[in-house]
Amino acid sequence: MLEEQLDWPAIHDAARRLEQGELVAFPTETVYGLGADAENPAAVANIYAAKGRPSNHPVIVHLSPEADLDYWAQAIAPDARKLIAAFWPGPLTLILKRAAHIPDTVAGGQDSIGLRCPSHPVAQALLRTFKNGKGGVAAPSANKFGHVSPTTAQHVRDEFGDDQNGLLTCILDGGQSDVGIESTIVDMSRGHAVLLRPGHISAAQIAAVIGSLPALPDQGAPRASGTLESHYAPATPVVLVDSEHLSETLQNLHAHGRRVALMQYAAAANVPVVASIALSATPASYAHDLYAALRAMDSAHADVIVVQTPPSDDAWNGVNDRLRRAAHDSSGILLKLLQN
Repeated sequence: MLEEQLDWPAIHDAARRLEQGELVAFPTETVYGLGADAENPAAVANIYAAKGRPSNHPVIVHLSPEADLDYWAQAIAPDARKLIAAFWPGPLTLILKRAAHIPDTVAGGQDSIGLRCPSHPVAQALLRTFKNGKGGVAAPSANKFGHVSPTTAQHVRDEFGDDQNGLLTCILDGGQSDVGIESTIVDMSRGHAVLLRPGHISAAQIAAVIGSLPALPDQGAPRASGTLESHYAPATPVVLVDSEHLSETLQNLHAHGRRVALMQYAAAANVPVVASIALSATPASYAHDLYAALRAMDSAHADVIVVQTPPSDDAWNGVNDRLRRAAHDSSGILLKLLQN
């Protein structure tokens, strides 16, 4: 999207609303965010209220490319600055030590803060306009807590169209998000890299910049956005079935009269289902379409969404992480559906 294609009146209106303490939904390259002035605790509290989000679950603060990082964070490790130089603007969130004057409402009460600089042109235009580029916009995904994240403006409308509180006052439409899953989150608040949430930027890409693979989460890792075991879930139960057992599982569900919505990336058995979608066998393309596919299958009113388990190599880590969390609360559902 070129600068001359941007809807500047809408962007200026959205920035004004943010400055007045209102909530604004806006596109990023990952998913759509539900934004508020990060330095306005009452506005940030409205994010939690609109989403039904626990107040101890941190949100990510979005910054313009020209933002002063030292205003938001302290004791920034050299490796953190290397990652910023390599991947910002882009789908990478860094957890850093929070500057003392930044309200802890964005951090779920912790002494750390999640920061990222999105690459989407609408997001950048909004961030450069809001407080003349010096502000930060706290923005988790623009959906009810735990639900499938939105990758289009219509997804946001679907989530909040019946919101009786009217907390969301503006939605900027920037088309479909390019990446399609949330940003990679790396904790750098303790001086070394820890991968808290996989995403489009892989552990190998991070290692290529800082010289070593990021560690896995440990007991001392800060809480971070989107890392609960159950997350990104549609209303319909989700089960992951490997390719070897997919045909048999579909046949058994059909024999028991179960309504199945199927998501696959390779040809499956010719078994009747109420809805199906074929996703790409390329991880980036699969991720781009994942949440839209989950939403479409959820609308089929099936008994279960069967997902053909994607490959397990590193390039698929972000996709597999989201699918695992979407299926977390569906443990045992297949056994129940196959009982007479």
